[in-house]
Amino acid sequence: MSVKGLEKIVAAHSLFAGLGGGFLELVAGCARNVRFEAGQYLFHEGEIASEIYLIREGSVALEISAPGQGCMTFMSAGPDDVVGLSWIVPPYHWTFDTRAQEDTRAISLDAICLRTKCDADPALGYEVMKRFAPTIVARLHSTRLQLLDLYGTHS
Repeated sequence: MSVKGLEKIVAAHSLFAGLGGGFLELVAGCARNVRFEAGQYLFHEGEIASEIYLIREGSVALEISAPGQGCMTFMSAGPDDVVGLSWIVPPYHWTFDTRAQEDTRAISLDAICLRTKCDADPALGYEVMKRFAPTIVARLHSTRLQLLDLYGTHS
């Protein structure tokens, strides 16, 4: 698929909706289509966070290993979600595992490519960060609510 075709797909994802044409072309230049079969891992905790995934179809489970409890899903992501926020913060390593729950199609953005372009063009970097920050905040809020549910006040 050509970059022009990927531009349309990237632009259709809510994360990049409304991103100006010049910036969209730069982001799409880091993109490629990927597929994962049900049960296949997108990445594992501790590995280098080398990609960002814009989920198009299917769903993935974000999983952590808990001592004595094994693998636990703490969140699921589906169409129009983004997975792979660890690309933003050094040392750029995954902090959990992500596994396809069903056959999944996504756009993969090369994290090194995108970071390099953001470093070279601060205006692009700012636009990208403005788009990722709400997702990070929403995930932190969701985690806080889960903790309140788990460890809520006991009378």
